[in-house]
Amino acid sequence: MFMPILPLFLGFVIDLFFGDPHEIPHPVVWIGKLISFLEIKLRKVFPKTAKGERTAGFILWVITVTVSTGIPWLVLYFCGKVSVYLRIIIESIICWQIIAVRDLKTESMKVYDALSKGSLPEAKKAVSMIVGRDTEKLDETGIIKAAVETIAENTSDGIAAPLFYIALFGTPAGFFYKAVNTMDSMLGYVDPPYTNFGWFPAKADDVFNFIPSRIAAILMLIAGGLQKLDLRNGWKIFVRDRYKHASPNSAQTESACAGLLRVQLAGDAYYHGVLHKKQFIGDPLRNVEREDIPRTCRLMYLTSVLLLMLSCFIRMVLR
Repeated sequence: MFMPILPLFLGFVIDLFFGDPHEIPHPVVWIGKLISFLEIKLRKVFPKTAKGERTAGFILWVITVTVSTGIPWLVLYFCGKVSVYLRIIIESIICWQIIAVRDLKTESMKVYDALSKGSLPEAKKAVSMIVGRDTEKLDETGIIKAAVETIAENTSDGIAAPLFYIALFGTPAGFFYKAVNTMDSMLGYVDPPYTNFGWFPAKADDVFNFIPSRIAAILMLIAGGLQKLDLRNGWKIFVRDRYKHASPNSAQTESACAGLLRVQLAGDAYYHGVLHKKQFIGDPLRNVEREDIPRTCRLMYLTSVLLLMLSCFIRMVLR
């Protein structure tokens, strides 16, 4: 009865205890290497026009998701031919590699620890490892906001979406999503040289994150209510500010988090030296503080447990 959800549950629990296994190459690293390899090759083949670059980006996307989904599918297929127990073990390991709860907390708390020691340079270095924006000019408030925003956003990207696709379509679909999300992270910029080349990967990521981001935001509000955070304000800011972002999905969990914490997030930020004008999310009912980082981590953890429960329920129903 519990066979369909066992690998998902075990993978989640293993991640909570151990995080990503840094001693061995992570599959997402190999996906990144494939993306970089294909980008170099396809840029040489297709003309440097808007149409040519968009076509190259589309072909890169198709090849990457096909390889990233096909390999784990084949591995699990042949493991199942050998032994159902071997398949459960390997599938649990794969789920472990897809989910990123423990590492999100670990990397975020490095920012908190650096700030607690009064080391702004160390905090900037730590936050630069988990955000895409430039961090050199950030003050302590900016660093805290960047960390909180990243935890909130990655609750959707790094946890909710992989669980959602595994629940609906099986474990290989988790790697399908990781490929989609990695391509967006590497190519989905509005600035050159990715304005056209990264257009399709960015749009595809918007599509595949649309439903998971909203599920994550609702469950985050429930988790916030269970943790005695300001649920009323959380709902208010979620409804009001969840589209205050260039992406239709990124502000879903950010707005819920900002409202629950009663702080203001987002605003202008530099990316690769270019200033990007962004709207604020939330109201500054109080100033952000260092404790908001572990506070957001606790919110992320409970939201993740709720996401796991929902995913296991969906998996059981569909099987």
